[in-house]
Amino acid sequence: MSAPIHIVLAFDDNFWAPAYTVMRSICISTHRRKDLVFHLLHLPLSDEHRHDLEGITREYGATLSWHPLDKSELFDFFVAELPASKRWPKVVYARLLLADLLPADLDRVIYLDCDMMVRAPIEQLYEMGLGGQPLGAVQDSLHPFIARRRDMRQNAGIFDTADPYFNSGMLLIDLAQWREINLKAEVAVLAAKGWMSRLYYDQDVLNLVFRNRWQKLPWRWNTIDAHMAHEGLDPAILHYTRTAKPWGLLSGILHSSAYARWYRHVMTNALFYSFLRHRWKRWWLKKLGLRK
Repeated sequence: MSAPIHIVLAFDDNFWAPAYTVMRSICISTHRRKDLVFHLLHLPLSDEHRHDLEGITREYGATLSWHPLDKSELFDFFVAELPASKRWPKVVYARLLLADLLPADLDRVIYLDCDMMVRAPIEQLYEMGLGGQPLGAVQDSLHPFIARRRDMRQNAGIFDTADPYFNSGMLLIDLAQWREINLKAEVAVLAAKGWMSRLYYDQDVLNLVFRNRWQKLPWRWNTIDAHMAHEGLDPAILHYTRTAKPWGLLSGILHSSAYARWYRHVMTNALFYSFLRHRWKRWWLKKLGLRK
């Protein structure tokens, strides 16, 4: 029997369908479906959405391991003062707590954002060498603009433009080395310096903590800003970092999202329209002042 392949996702109930799509794209792209263990770091889910997610086990035999963040006092305490926004809810910080939230016997995991789609056997990534580093990632295509912001001067006292900077949407993690780093203490140091409000959420935090301690991986394993031109370059993981996402009704036509039609059928038509109705309902409730 092959060794398990451990993959981590973090999401809330408003992102259940993209999370399902990431998992299903992985299952579609590998023969080792029953070796897959998906660790789901999640905020409360409706029964209907949880049933949808469990479809991954029913269809492919992959294992789902549930990690409810609303039952974690550590998570609540850790994220209490961290900045968030509509686009970046506090659930994104769950990846900073992997050493605490995941089983102690895990030694390697892949973390993936939920606005991704996988097109190559995930075991190829899982088995990559890390050159002795605790973390493997892909350099961000917008570096150094993201780190230094406006005119690449805004955060001059925090980042050096000559330093490499990675995108945190895909992380290949050596958990044994990760656990040796007191990440919670590192975040406390950044907060004490008054930097948290100036940082680009957890991605900046990770780049500061792991500065000079990460292995650069090939770009195709996190194809950032995935649009139609990338379709001819054989990307392994598409990362839809733009505001327009492939689950938009006309994303392939109006916004040129890469493999938009394929994405829709990986999500399945049933879930695609269910997610569309969910987002429209939230939009109208907010418009009517019935939700924040």
